[in-house]
Amino acid sequence: MAEDAILGYLASHEEIPDSGQFASQHGLQHTDVVNVIKSLHGFRYIDAQDTKRESWVLTDEGKKYAAEGSPEVQLFLAIPPEGSIAKDELQASKKLDPSVFKIGCSQAGKNKWVDMGKQVSRKVQHVEDKVKELLIRIQDGLAIDKDDINSLKARKLIVAQTWKGYSLRKGPNYAPKRKKVATDLTRENLQRGDWKELEFKEYNFNAKGPPAEAGHLHPLLKVKQQLKNIFLQMGFEEMPTNNFVESSFWNFDALFQPQQHPARDSHDTFFLEAPSTTRRLPEDYVELVKRVHESGGYGSRGYMYDWKREEANKNLLRTHTTAVSTRMLYALAKQPFSPKRYFSIDRVFRNESVDRTHLAEFHQIEGLVCDRGLTLGDLIGVLNDFFSRLGMSKLRFKPAYNPYTEPSMEIFSYHEGLKKWVEIGNSGMFRPEMLLPMGFPEDVRVIAWGLSLERPTMILYGIDNIRDLFGHKVDLSLIKRNPICRLGIE
Repeated sequence: MAEDAILGYLASHEEIPDSGQFASQHGLQHTDVVNVIKSLHGFRYIDAQDTKRESWVLTDEGKKYAAEGSPEVQLFLAIPPEGSIAKDELQASKKLDPSVFKIGCSQAGKNKWVDMGKQVSRKVQHVEDKVKELLIRIQDGLAIDKDDINSLKARKLIVAQTWKGYSLRKGPNYAPKRKKVATDLTRENLQRGDWKELEFKEYNFNAKGPPAEAGHLHPLLKVKQQLKNIFLQMGFEEMPTNNFVESSFWNFDALFQPQQHPARDSHDTFFLEAPSTTRRLPEDYVELVKRVHESGGYGSRGYMYDWKREEANKNLLRTHTTAVSTRMLYALAKQPFSPKRYFSIDRVFRNESVDRTHLAEFHQIEGLVCDRGLTLGDLIGVLNDFFSRLGMSKLRFKPAYNPYTEPSMEIFSYHEGLKKWVEIGNSGMFRPEMLLPMGFPEDVRVIAWGLSLERPTMILYGIDNIRDLFGHKVDLSLIKRNPICRLGIE
């Protein structure tokens, strides 16, 4: 109906100057007219130009005063023509709302219509409700002075409203009636031969097809793969990390970590109920570890306490991937010595309170180099090489303490965005009390470092809550939207 009206009108007229007026004159909804205009314009039946019209409309408060009168006039009419009325009595009057009374007192006093005090009385006998008259004029679509508009706008009785419409002219493909275009060439068209007269809809080669459903890599997997590539480029070999369950022996004791260390408490570690203990440990190696804990050796005094086998046998969810490193180094020490570079990236578990930056389950990145005569200088050199490939060229090192490394260092990098130094990992050289019981020659050293996978991923993808990155609350749309990971590349 709207389409016929527009095309029919333009058949005898050059222009429709205002789509809003056209809709009202023909008894049409303007929204229906707009939808038809967009369709006709798309097929070039008409040319449409945007038009805008500013107008003023009443607010809810303005509509109320247009119907009931302005607050100042309502207040004036509530005051007796002769004599006065107590202000408290006037305020308690059922004729006046509290808001009307407050505004009425202000405006009536400003207009010098009343004397305000404990007793309220009229100063004039007759007033005109100019505010109501102005509001009614606006309601009827009539013009008012600029000063009056500013006054009503200041009182928030009117607001500006922008009306949007179109002016229309004939387009290059104009016709009094829209032709029905074919979208497909069918077998029937070919059989009848009417395909010669058909007008086909043009192809839109810029139109996008429906998005293909496909799997998406999690941001952690993208960063993990980039880190793995960096390790492989540096000549490292990946360690098998498929054992989430470890014995306390490989997780703590073999690392020369004493059995009374706070990290071995149930408040920090998840111990298994079933099976609660391990059944297989290398007995000769266990005896050497026990001896170095109790009485030392290899130039060490040990911890001088009674080492308990039952503590070492307890099963737990590994608290760090260094437990895997311990197993790999022990296996390496049983062979003729050859230098090795190992790395691992996998999950670890700690009994921590969950907050914005901590989870009970997270990922640890670990790298180690085993060779003869390594020094702290070699460790710093490897760290600079590794982190420079991540795009972190400014590093600082701070002395630290770890039970199984000496010396130990915390690693800091300068964050250009935060404009400050940020801790990014930990490092050190494995102690002789750990390496020599395994059977390594005395001149073999192992340098190692570790960091979490979540922290660099959160920085790269602008995530400030770890629970938005990993766990059951992750938004699946994040997995679909996140960009490719390019570590160390500007």
